[in-house]
Formats: sequence, structure tokens, C-alpha cells
Amino acid sequence: MITEHLVDISRLQFAVTALYHFLFVPLTLGMVWILVIMESVYVTTGNQIWKDMTKYWGKLFGINFALGVTTGITMEFQFGTNWAYYSHYVGDIFGAPLAIEGLMAFFLESTMVGLFFFGWDRLSRAQHLIVTILMALGTNLSALWILIANGWMQSPVGASFSYETMRMEMDSFATILLNPDAQNKFVHTVSAGYVTASVFVLSISALYLLRKRDVPFAKRSFQVASAFGLASILSVIVLGDESGYSIGAAQQTKMATIEAMWHTEPAPASFNLIAGINEKEQKNDWQIQIPYAMGIIGTRSLDKEIPGIHEIKEVNRGRIINGIEAVSLLEQLRETPEDKTLVSQFDEVKEDLGFGLLLKKYTEDVSQATPEMIQKAVDDTIPAVTPMFWSFRGMVGLGFLMLALFAAAMWHTVKGNFAEKTWLLKWAVIMLPAPWIAIELGWFVAEYGRQPWTIYGVLPTHLSVTNFSVANVYGSLAGFVGFYTILLIIEVYLMVKYVKLGPASLGTGRYDGETPRNVTPVHSNKEVNDVI
Repeated sequence: MITEHLVDISRLQFAVTALYHFLFVPLTLGMVWILVIMESVYVTTGNQIWKDMTKYWGKLFGINFALGVTTGITMEFQFGTNWAYYSHYVGDIFGAPLAIEGLMAFFLESTMVGLFFFGWDRLSRAQHLIVTILMALGTNLSALWILIANGWMQSPVGASFSYETMRMEMDSFATILLNPDAQNKFVHTVSAGYVTASVFVLSISALYLLRKRDVPFAKRSFQVASAFGLASILSVIVLGDESGYSIGAAQQTKMATIEAMWHTEPAPASFNLIAGINEKEQKNDWQIQIPYAMGIIGTRSLDKEIPGIHEIKEVNRGRIINGIEAVSLLEQLRETPEDKTLVSQFDEVKEDLGFGLLLKKYTEDVSQATPEMIQKAVDDTIPAVTPMFWSFRGMVGLGFLMLALFAAAMWHTVKGNFAEKTWLLKWAVIMLPAPWIAIELGWFVAEYGRQPWTIYGVLPTHLSVTNFSVANVYGSLAGFVGFYTILLIIEVYLMVKYVKLGPASLGTGRYDGETPRNVTPVHSNKEVNDVI
């Protein structure tokens, strides 16, 4: 018998490994395109400093890439170990994009990473640039297929339940591929990765400028990061708005909990800027609102309502009651699958099968569910509002702070005086952890907000878990946390080491902290003062 404690600890284990893994992924997604930009300038101008920039930032990218791959492998194995019934129930659908990611994107990405680091002296400038571009494409294609799989978990289109196989089966791969939720999630997520890399390069470059070291190198890096970062943060905000619209259509529960909207408001609904949330009484004790904003964001209209939590619960109650009938009919079909009458009756209610399965948490025979059990299942369909509400606002608040930083950096880059703006440089350094915090909050909102489902509206989380002993899961959790923490310490140590060394780590003899060699300078006095 699977206990609630086993479900919780299994969820915690996957959450920990996912959040650890996603410390490394965003920087990888963004750094590759910054490397493409830098190397493109080198190829077109022949200026040695741009090659050095590509190689130095590429070194930091390589450290991060290695740690990202290591932590990512564990996650895919968990589907077959800790979430075996999930893998059985939806494996034909969920496994397809993951397999394509491994066979196509990951192999392309890994091959090009090797050529990037070991091909400098073996390939021409143009050939090496093509390698860098393909490395960037492979990295982002990898994210695409993973996010298509995750997007299907959020909005399970292009598939249906088969009573003959007792599993979900794919109806249309094209529908899954073009799932609006998956496409919005992909662009939003990779754009967040671009922002992460931009803040990373901006912050380290600002640190060098504050210390008056490697100024020409730092100025050019700062310029690239400010321009790329501004474009990226605008994309994040625009696609975040689009994601809000898709959530409003596909996951009304998530939308309502993000906004702490307990009751349906007249259209267009107000946006709760901040609120005093009272979970016990299911209301807000106070709130500061922006009129009409939520209705426009969530529905793209002035006359469509966004349902509140209480109204959603009542809809879910009806679906649970229909789900009881669906579960009962399915059990009869397992005994007499040739009965066409049962098949017809089941087809009428099978869309609510997942809601009926929510009652399996409280009784094996859902047809015997009491009103109290049904009420518990209804309450389960709503995740806790407080963490959803504040996590979302933390993410958005950090996003707008980064927008302000990039706007200021770009403004002073255009004016050519950013290197003298001490306040701007210090601000950039202080903001270094901001994108990682925002991204982790965003993933929490996306994944916790889907509960109590692994596949939204289809498969409850408590039915997806493998029947391990709690001790086994605790043991593996402790092992993962210990191992991942060691990897994180290694990552931070190596990053700090090479950030301190700066471009001197390339060993060219051209940068601060190195013994000068008999080499051609990479810049003239004019280049030092130019803003490119």
C-alpha cells in the first residue's frame, strides 16, 4: 500500500534533483549564444581580443555544461525507478520527446562541445564558428524536447485513454509537438536562460571594471551582455504574459491560486498586487489590486471571467462524481471488454476518469466513497495558495529588477560611459544570484501548481509512485543530496577560481596577472576607449 508519506518523500526527491539540475541548465542555454556572438565578431573582424573572450567565457561554459549533464542523467532514471506507474501509464507519449532529445539534440550538443574546445587549432575560423553555432542549436534543441514533454504534463493534448491497454496512448504527435503550452514554456524558459547568462557575464565584467583590471576585455563583455540581456529579459516578460494566457485556458486552478482569487470576479478581473492570504478561512484579509489587469492578461478580453477557487472546486466536484462512474465502468470493461454498451457509456465520462482516481487516495472502491471523501478529493484539487502567490511575485519582481538593470546598462553603453558608473557596476555585481532565484521560483510555481497531478487532470500524483519502502527513498534522497552538493561545491570552486584568474587563465601573456610574453597586443589605445 502506497502511503501519503511515501508520495511526499518521492516528490521531495524529484524536486530536489530537478532544482539542483536547473542550477546549471539556464547558464548553459544562454552562454552558448553569447559565445556565438563573440566568435562571430572575431571571425568578421579578426580582432584577437574577441577570440580570447570566446575562449575564456567558453571555459566557464564548459565547467557548467559538465555539471549540468551529470545532474541531468539521474532525473531520467527516476521515471523508471521512483515513478514506475507513471512511466507505464504515459510512457508511450512522454518517452517519445525524451528519446528524440537523447538521440538527436544531446548527441549533437555533446559532439559540438568537444569540437569547440579541441578544434581551435584544427579548424578554420569559419569552421569553428559553425561548430559553435551547432553547439548552441543542439543545446537549445535539447531544451525544446524536454519542455515539450513537460508541456504535455501541464496540458495533455494529442492523447487519450485506452480501456484495452489501460494506458494513455498518443493520438497525434504533431498536436503534442505544437502544444501551445509547450511552445510558450520553451521560449519562456530558454529566454530565462539567456537572461541568466547575460547577468553572469555582466556581473563578472562589472567586477573586473570595478577593480580596473582587463578593462578592454571587460568592457566588450559588458557591452555584449547588456544588449543580449535586454533583448532576452523583454522576451521573458512578453512570453511570461503569453504563458499567463495559456495557463488561463489550460490550468484555471493554477491561475486562481497564483492570483489568490477565491471567488469569480466580474470581468475584467483585478490583479492582486499583494494580499494577506487567509488559507484557513479561504479568503484574503486584505489586498492591493490593479483594476482590470488580471482579466486582460488571463483572457485577452474585457468580458470573459476568470473562475475563482471556490467556483473551480464546485466544477471539480462534478468531475469527481462523473469520475466515480468512469472508474466503475472501467472496472466492468476489464471483465467484459467486448460489451459495446459499456464502451459507449465509458466514452461519455472517460474525460473525468482522472478525477475519479483522486478518490483512490482514500478508498480502493471509489463507488463506496463517502461525502467526506469526495470533499477531501475536492480540496486536494487546489494547491496551497500562499506559496504559489508569493513565489510568483518573487519571480516577477526579480524579473523587473533585471529589466531595469539591463535598461540602465544598455543606456550607458550607448552613451559610452558605463565603465565610470560605479553605482551601475556595483548593482550588476549584486544582481548575480537574481536570475537563478527567479528561475527556481518559476519552476516551483509551474510544478507545485500542477498538483495533485503528475499529468494535469489525467493521472494523480499519489498513483504515479513506485511502491518502495520509505527508507529506500530516504536513503537515495540523502545520497543524491550529498552527491549533488559535492558537485555544486566543485562548480562554485572552479567558477570562483577562473573568475579570479580572469582571461589570464588563457595563458596568453596579454592580461593582468600574467608575465608579459613576446606577443602582439590585442588592442590599441583607441580600442580601449572605443565602445563597440
